[in-house]
Amino acid sequence: MPATKRSKPLYQRGAYALYRRTGRANLEIIWYDSEKRRERSASAGTDDVAQGRIALDRLYLTQTGHRMCPHCHRPWEHEVSPTLADAIADYLILMEGKASEETARYRLAHVIDYLAETDAGAVCAAINEQWIDKFRAWALKRPVKTSKGKYLRERSLAHVEGSVMQLAAAINATSGQKAQFKSRQQVDVARSPTYRADVKTIAAMFDYCLRPEGGRSDKERAMIAANRTNLLRYLQLAVASWARPETVLAIKRDQWHDAARVLDLNPARRLRTNKRQPMVPIAAQCALLLDAMDDLWIPVSTIRNSWDKMRVHLGLPGDRQAGPKLIRRSMATLVRRRIGEANWRQGEIMLGHVPFVTSDIYAIPDPANLGLALAATEEIISEIEALAPGAYRTVTAGTHGLRLVEGGKNG
Repeated sequence: MPATKRSKPLYQRGAYALYRRTGRANLEIIWYDSEKRRERSASAGTDDVAQGRIALDRLYLTQTGHRMCPHCHRPWEHEVSPTLADAIADYLILMEGKASEETARYRLAHVIDYLAETDAGAVCAAINEQWIDKFRAWALKRPVKTSKGKYLRERSLAHVEGSVMQLAAAINATSGQKAQFKSRQQVDVARSPTYRADVKTIAAMFDYCLRPEGGRSDKERAMIAANRTNLLRYLQLAVASWARPETVLAIKRDQWHDAARVLDLNPARRLRTNKRQPMVPIAAQCALLLDAMDDLWIPVSTIRNSWDKMRVHLGLPGDRQAGPKLIRRSMATLVRRRIGEANWRQGEIMLGHVPFVTSDIYAIPDPANLGLALAATEEIISEIEALAPGAYRTVTAGTHGLRLVEGGKNG
């Protein structure tokens, strides 16, 4: 026991208390270990109280399995259920650092909003099929908007069901609780976009960035083009890599293996999940751009606003048919026609639709193994460059015509 009485803790949850100790930079977490019959302590790893609270919560959840009520600090009995808000808060703490953390927070934010409008004190045991049906109906009435409140589109069934699936995971992660409802399969609620852009349309996207219309002078038009640089960078790498939008936006220098001319779409420190991010060979026209990149390929977290302006300008379809993922879908469609079904396995690897094996982690893939897919991609880029000169600025002036892919086409 301490020689002097401790001051009031900065934060406490159950038997776990957060203190600031004299002569120590970091906050300290102190608790009584009933099994070892002695007091124990651990550093919070920070001197910030807010971060210290999170560290204590994380330790508490790990040590106790969330068997105690965070309000009265008494063990939960079988007939007692925690509030849904508490279960979600604890689940998000456990999700910290995981690849799907951001998605989980976004999906569960809708559930938190619904709780705020209906019953903030709802407990996990009360969340049944009827409750979920009411949540679905409420969520479908809320359109998708920008951060500034501008209307984008109606919310989809798949979007809502993502929140339902994440809520089930949060409840099931809470000790002693089990979700009393089932989420619908994505295949039953998702409506996959059917629109695909041809080479001419993709070239028009590059032209929109390089040669903007309007402006009162060449200088003003140059300023408009400069403001579209991030969109241009997105188009360049999305076409060359076939990657998902969020993947392109997060590319860093250390993902580019310049000697092998291979880009690892999975960032360092990101766990490989079912949403596979493969290593892909990069077209020669884009490889030189990657050689010259700084730490980040694109210094912004989203190009959504500039993309939507371009979509409207070019007259592309709305209703989620022509979002940023259009490039990925269109490149897959264009290349599949060129290399043929017999060789489409190469396309599946480029898209990350082939399961990983241990050797994929150890060995950087040889671009020659995806030669047909790579050659078709380079061929398409050459066609884009012919229609929109400057699309791949640093390599186009002296680029020779690329050989058409033969032998793998149908018919």
